[in-house]
Amino acid sequence: MSNTSTKTAQYIIGIDLGTTNCVLASTPSFVPEDEKGEISLFSVPQLINANEVAEQKLLPSFLYLPNEYDFPKGSISLPWNTEQNQVVGELARKRGAENPSRFVASAKSWLCNQGVNRTQAILPWQAPVEVSKVSPLEASCTYLEYLRRSWDYKESQSGSGAHLSEQEIFLTVPASFDMAARDLTMKAAELAGLHNVTLLEEPQAAFYSWIENQGERWRKQVKVGDLILVCDVGGGTTDFSLIAVSEEQGELTLNRVAVGEHILLGGDNMDLALARLLQFRLQEKGTRIDNWQLQSLWYRCRVAKERLLSSPDLESEPVTILGKGTGLVAGTITTELKRSDIEQILLEGFFPICSYTDMPAKQRRVALQEIGLSYAADPCVTKHLAKFLSQQARSDSQEYQLRRSEDGLACPTAILFNGGVMKADILRHRVIGTLNKWLESAGFEPIKELFSQDLDTAVACGAAYYGQARHGRGVRIRGGASRTYYIGIESSMPAIPGFAAPLKALCVVPFGMEEGTRAKIHSQEFGLVVGEPAEFRFLSSTTRKKDSLGTLVEDWSDDIQEQSPLEVTLSLPGQEDSVLPVELESHMTEIGTLELWCVARDNEHRWKLEFNVREREEE
Repeated sequence: MSNTSTKTAQYIIGIDLGTTNCVLASTPSFVPEDEKGEISLFSVPQLINANEVAEQKLLPSFLYLPNEYDFPKGSISLPWNTEQNQVVGELARKRGAENPSRFVASAKSWLCNQGVNRTQAILPWQAPVEVSKVSPLEASCTYLEYLRRSWDYKESQSGSGAHLSEQEIFLTVPASFDMAARDLTMKAAELAGLHNVTLLEEPQAAFYSWIENQGERWRKQVKVGDLILVCDVGGGTTDFSLIAVSEEQGELTLNRVAVGEHILLGGDNMDLALARLLQFRLQEKGTRIDNWQLQSLWYRCRVAKERLLSSPDLESEPVTILGKGTGLVAGTITTELKRSDIEQILLEGFFPICSYTDMPAKQRRVALQEIGLSYAADPCVTKHLAKFLSQQARSDSQEYQLRRSEDGLACPTAILFNGGVMKADILRHRVIGTLNKWLESAGFEPIKELFSQDLDTAVACGAAYYGQARHGRGVRIRGGASRTYYIGIESSMPAIPGFAAPLKALCVVPFGMEEGTRAKIHSQEFGLVVGEPAEFRFLSSTTRKKDSLGTLVEDWSDDIQEQSPLEVTLSLPGQEDSVLPVELESHMTEIGTLELWCVARDNEHRWKLEFNVREREEE
């Protein structure tokens, strides 16, 4: 990214690049010392119907790729783009439900999917050959570029001329995103023309938003020794984080002490499960639907579910999709989603009351694999929460000892919800009820809920507040690297036919390593292959928090997971097919990404390994 000076920025910008919605919040960069600066939501102009533009605080993260007959000529023009050939936002959501073969959804989930080439044009997934597809990276870039151009248009109308590319931007990502997914997010921002971008974890942003809403009252709602669970269930992912409250020189301090694994489980899965239920009912009545009709049913179920959850008096909501047909007007298929369906599927299927010893199942479920994403094998959010709290209890750092039960469960004192899924009262109450059951068995008091003002916009507002805090106008959460990172080192052993040399895991980034710091592994040299293609193997762990820089783990198991490999040819004049001795140096950048440097003995030759990972081709 370019190094645009923050001194020239008029605004601090927070952007939530969400699976379901994008949100932009802003606050002035410079305010009088006795003021903190108000945080404002940006109302995004967007098409809500053909030839109809309206402003909304949410930009739905959907892209529709129309053919020449989808809309009348000129009807999808925008004030800043009269020649556009794509539709973003609310109208894309509406039209995509009618024609899912041209509908790009869940780009954020695809952006972190290691099983596909995320820079290749693969979306809409399995679309007909006549559809011009886009890559997950391009789709993410499109949403960010849309925000940039709509912001610039409104600023030009007001006479300000404060281009978004010139502002200080804080872009949020799931805490569970690995370095490859973070790097791709930064790449999307760069392609969208955004500069001076810093990444921030979404659960932290949500907690910052809570602090901002509370003002100084937040210090009276938590105390030293508290352990705050941030439960973030959005459209595509489930994210857990733990924030510990401690004291330093008489002041309360906040420390992010744990994050969960990447769990591809959220509102998308729930809507698909509801669609499956309605599909089964239709088939019982003799109406069969194909794959594209199922996807349309899936998107319609999302709307029906939201209406039922937001309107307690409604007992059912009609769901209508187009029937089969080649004409411009086809028949329709109508069914209904009942409130009892939501209680059965969402409460019992995704949020069941369980014991904290109940771990997620590992077998894959076919029903959650059909659209090509690597969904979590077990849809039970409460079981994933039990696993997270059990893992973190076993992995305390020396500095922070988490409150725990006698048999080792981390026991939070407070919970903050985030994500559109958790807007539903019945789901929040189910999570709290399950947690209280665990806490009661451990002899602890019930958990306290910290209330968020708006779960749809909290992340963007919290990111803007974080920008204020970096300017000295707010509270900072200490975080650093959200996991421990390793690089694979091939063992020096004689070749054995049919067996690869064992791979050891070398710690290159300890848990909590702060942004903007460098660390060199001294007194250890490793052989670096130059002059020919070589594969670098990266690994990480969310639970091994005590491994220090340079720790070499010989026997690693489920505690350490392998990430996408990086294949590259490192060159050195005069050296072909050689192995050179090097030392390793890590750099956690200020923008939240990792660089790993290989430094030769002469200290003149250095090679940087970046996380533009080699993608596996679609099978």
